[in-house]
Amino acid sequence: MECFISKSPTDTENIGKALGEKINSGVVIAFIGGLGMGKTCFTRGLALGLGSTDTVTSPTFALVNEYLSGRLPLYHFDMYRISGWEDLYSTGFFDYIDEGGVLACEWSENIESALPENTVFVEFERLSDTERKITIKNRGEN
Repeated sequence: MECFISKSPTDTENIGKALGEKINSGVVIAFIGGLGMGKTCFTRGLALGLGSTDTVTSPTFALVNEYLSGRLPLYHFDMYRISGWEDLYSTGFFDYIDEGGVLACEWSENIESALPENTVFVEFERLSDTERKITIKNRGEN
């Protein structure tokens, strides 16, 4: 488990970049945290760490954004409106896992039972208007 204090969007992006530089294919990253916590900013850094030159945006309306220009493909999901297995299947979630890229999932609480064994959890906690505590841990770590 690793804990970081982010004091700015740039800090959040750099924490994501560091994870992206060391992550392997086939990993699901499950974000936990409410609106405005920095999840898309973290994903922007994750993409940079994977070597992507794509512009990262929130997947709110698309459900999934694909970033394919890095050393591994990055699939950025918004699971906010997912309410069951049928909804999840319709996103192509399991197909993307099989492709061996990296999946970054906002609102992962909605798909908890579908997350694979090797999921990495990234939890965002608001400390103040500008500060966040970001905890990165593997499934099963306390």
